[in-house]
Amino acid sequence: MQFGIFSVGDVTTDPTTGRTPTEAERIKAMVAIAQKAEEVGLDVFAMGEHHNRPFVPSSPTTMLGYVAGRTDKITLSTSTTLITTNDPVKIAEDFAMLQHLADGRVDLMLGRGNTGPVYPWFGKDIRDGIPLAIENYALLHRLWREDVVNWEGKFRTPLQSFTSTPRPLDDVPPFVWHGSIRSPEIAEQAAYYGDGFFANHIFWPTDHFKRLIDLYRRRYEHYGHGSADQAIVGLGGQVFLRKNSQDAVREFRPYFDNAPVYGHGPSLEEFTEQTPLTVGSPEQVIEKTLTFRENFGDYQRQLFLIDHAGLPLKTVLEQLDLLGEEVIPVLRKEFAARRPAHVPDAPTHASLLAAKETMEVTA
Repeated sequence: MQFGIFSVGDVTTDPTTGRTPTEAERIKAMVAIAQKAEEVGLDVFAMGEHHNRPFVPSSPTTMLGYVAGRTDKITLSTSTTLITTNDPVKIAEDFAMLQHLADGRVDLMLGRGNTGPVYPWFGKDIRDGIPLAIENYALLHRLWREDVVNWEGKFRTPLQSFTSTPRPLDDVPPFVWHGSIRSPEIAEQAAYYGDGFFANHIFWPTDHFKRLIDLYRRRYEHYGHGSADQAIVGLGGQVFLRKNSQDAVREFRPYFDNAPVYGHGPSLEEFTEQTPLTVGSPEQVIEKTLTFRENFGDYQRQLFLIDHAGLPLKTVLEQLDLLGEEVIPVLRKEFAARRPAHVPDAPTHASLLAAKETMEVTA
């Protein structure tokens, strides 16, 4: 099982000091967070894609390429790459290039995004969101697997005898997670291709995401990729830790109360009861995270959001120390002890390459 963090890259005023970081400071902070995540033993660093303030990650592959040159082991991913407003040809080429630079330490999460104005900014119609996601991924899937592609669809110009370059590293495409917070069509798409399904699992109650994941698992089995409990599932989560739970609540409360997304709404206590947000001690984070398996079954990737709402870099790095030293080692042990032998690990470039070579030998 993989453990990691994801960043939405928001530039938010620190409510305790009134200071707002510059865009340059926030970008450099995200790089420092990624490097620290590897240092403390996490498996994955993922970042979102946004084209509007107050966010800075408009070009995830640029930052991930930079991070790749400063890390050695950690898997670099997105959370999310916009499959609707990006050209699938550009996605194919950008991530294949990143694959080579990072020696295969790359996968990506595709999604439609949650900012409506992005569609017209890139010449698209939000009413075409689902059809765009389906058609664009169908093309992307082929571009990584066929050397020469002839293609015609509704939303972009046709391709004639087109070869995406560079080709995927070792002829193994990056593993794809399809992320969604509400769309059964995306769960169906992930199941059809045998790809991963990532439930953000942050702002909405557990029952909502359980329905989406259960649908994905059933359809994954229907399409013959394996049993339902072998489907590749990832979950988001959100934590703020201190050694003492009272200190965690007291310190995080002003950030929660003023956060752009959920501030001025339900109380911190109501939000932690109804969603995966955990604010407390390492023991409390471990206890609540282990309940995710009870709700969703065995799964392969757990990503935590820890650097949002104006939290200063020093505090985020302290969170990573606590995660790496006191939380993740226990979660690794406990999840491994509970997982049946037939449930697969999270896919990596190495495992996908080994599977490809095995298929070639037996073919």
